[in-house]
Amino acid sequence: MESKIIFLGTGGDSIIVGKQIRASGGIILQVDDNQFHIDPGPGSLLQAKNFGVNLRNNTAVFATHNHVNHCNDINAVIDAMTYGGMDRKGVAVCNKIVCNGNDDYTPTLSKFHRNCVEKTIVLEQGQRLGINDVEIRALSAVHSEPHTIGLKFFTSKFTLTYTSDTGYDKTLAHEYKDSDIIIFNLQFPGNMGKTHYLCTEDVIKILKDVKPKLVIIQHFGVKMMNEDPLNEAREIQKATKIQTIAATDGMVINPSSYAGMRKKNLKQY
Repeated sequence: MESKIIFLGTGGDSIIVGKQIRASGGIILQVDDNQFHIDPGPGSLLQAKNFGVNLRNNTAVFATHNHVNHCNDINAVIDAMTYGGMDRKGVAVCNKIVCNGNDDYTPTLSKFHRNCVEKTIVLEQGQRLGINDVEIRALSAVHSEPHTIGLKFFTSKFTLTYTSDTGYDKTLAHEYKDSDIIIFNLQFPGNMGKTHYLCTEDVIKILKDVKPKLVIIQHFGVKMMNEDPLNEAREIQKATKIQTIAATDGMVINPSSYAGMRKKNLKQY
């Protein structure tokens, strides 16, 4: 399988997602014989159909935190990939709250759909696992959902970091280092950063210490859309001299173009 990153949606906040100004189906990462579905928000099934993604091919589905725009469709995606559990396959990788809930959140992953996959794994910050020949490490995140994780994928071809939703913290750069590609969830333009979300200036600060070959921004809020994500991508590239792309719904990127080959021996999950 040719390596691909496919954006099934690049919407971020409740206004953009609620009106589907940008879609919210998550991200598909295809590498070797693996297909990973990251943060399947509302509309995942329709967006997969629209952009030619067969969810039956999913090796694993990931939900980084228990907010609607990141995990709303996890059960629907598992249903599609397993024929409602008739073909028990794949892995569900969730943070603690998606799987178990807490006083503020009901768990989104249903008990029925846990049994549709071969294995359900709860992943917390700092932990790692291997799925076939890919290692995945859970990264820190500063977000209102306290167990939110970022994800770092180590493949034989490239290393990809996905920040998930996070506010700025100077320690994040250390965890993002040695990435070939970083996908930033960038909700706010300019210096409009919030405690639990990144803005353009936050990304530039992080990139002063991290030098990936490619930066992709996505997960845009209404203020970002008003300013135009393309302009913010240009500002990041101008300030950092790192190629920066503002993702659009349905965009496909070949990540192998941005990295050399690596050898890794990883254990099965």
